[in-house]
Amino acid sequence: MASRAAPAASSSSSSGKAQPTRCAAAARRKPLRVAAAADVQQPSAKDVLEGAADRSEAEPFDARAFRRSLNSTGRYTRKPSNDASSLALMEEHGVGYSTTGLVAQMRETGYTWKQGDVLVKLAEAYGFCWGVERAVQMAYEARKAYPGQRIHITNEIIHNPSVNQRLKEMDVQFIDQGADGSKDFGNVKDGEVVILPAFGASVQEMRLLNDRNVQIVDTTCPWVSKVWNAVDNQARKGHTSIIHGKWEHEETIATASFAGTYVIVKGLKEAEYVCDYILNGGDRAEFLAKFENAMSPGFDPDTDLECIGMANQTTMLKGETEAIGKLLEKTQLQKYGPAELNQRFMIMDTICDATQERQDAVYDLTGQQGTPAGIDMMLVVGGFNSSNTSHLQEIGEMKGIPSFWVDSAARIDISANKITHKLAHGELVETDNWLPEGPLTLGVTSGASTPDKAVEDVLDRVFRIKDPSFAGIAPRKTAVAKGHHEEE
Repeated sequence: MASRAAPAASSSSSSGKAQPTRCAAAARRKPLRVAAAADVQQPSAKDVLEGAADRSEAEPFDARAFRRSLNSTGRYTRKPSNDASSLALMEEHGVGYSTTGLVAQMRETGYTWKQGDVLVKLAEAYGFCWGVERAVQMAYEARKAYPGQRIHITNEIIHNPSVNQRLKEMDVQFIDQGADGSKDFGNVKDGEVVILPAFGASVQEMRLLNDRNVQIVDTTCPWVSKVWNAVDNQARKGHTSIIHGKWEHEETIATASFAGTYVIVKGLKEAEYVCDYILNGGDRAEFLAKFENAMSPGFDPDTDLECIGMANQTTMLKGETEAIGKLLEKTQLQKYGPAELNQRFMIMDTICDATQERQDAVYDLTGQQGTPAGIDMMLVVGGFNSSNTSHLQEIGEMKGIPSFWVDSAARIDISANKITHKLAHGELVETDNWLPEGPLTLGVTSGASTPDKAVEDVLDRVFRIKDPSFAGIAPRKTAVAKGHHEEE
């Protein structure tokens, strides 16, 4: 969807002078302020959200200008160097794009593989996306560029256990998050190196790190940065950002820190609740309780929903994000009429291409059920805390296809033909005798944070269950090559 934002409208007073709309006035009344570094050394998730859009009358802080100013510090890196030895080490560690293994060979054979009585169909868009691989590559390059120096990372680089474990083995120190969302930056000393993960980091964390004169390696996915620009534009025009996402997710926390006034909706049901409040009013106390952890401090649903903008966590389901956007637009149209729509509603397409492509590929893979080309079951590989992977699992479940989501091959017990797997909405279950005897057509996909090696390891265990004499797939060089990242 193209941006529908327009300059704030004016209305004329009886004196004939143009008066700013409520949206523009709201932008001046609610300046964005970032807490001082001392305020955020150990923030809880809720504290970070509250600090993201402080509505005090303090000196406004321009988060976008601050982030751009980092480029001039000489202590900020946001582009990969495409170092050949780092890329080679990624392949050796199995945390990149396969060029010799089973997945690479499947790409040469039409995304299919026949092993005994198992026919594997690999989704044509799967696994590591550009932004994720770029982040891992930059982390590997940082380790080489700063030998002997302490390197920290503010969160998991991506939602994949094997990749994060490799970084720990390379002596990258993770700034762990407690059960209450708290982080301890006490071990980060002046002049050390800090990596910001693919999901990004809050502007408060960036400011803290800048104040400590650390070398910042910013691996934030450019698609996430695009969302930050969207909510920043909305804040500048006095619009409340309606963010489709999970309020506790690192990416959404970071996005909220670039917003002004905001409320976060997890799905269509919560968006419908907000829209009903816009049209009909409601119980203010109930609204505030419902979104207690998912709104800017001091949020007032009776005044802060008059001018709204739409944004999203990049890994949410494309269809649901689009449905929420259309619902918000329809609501503002119904409430204020077509003449005021462009002044009351802003939207920019911030759906991640990679997330969309992986979802579409699973729909294609599962779209021939009931025909000879259908699949018997789905296997989804990806980190259990990966939002985009959960949605891939959800598609299979919605279609009634037996679907098994694992984060690593270790979840599969070869000798017992047993699998420990996760359902789309979080339940971890065990299934005995999960692989049936006889011919099997298996659909396979993986989340955007999943390296090819993780898929290869899972399929290796599938083949060993079906055929105890299976000795593995011999690696061979394929024509599939990984290109260097081109910056946006």
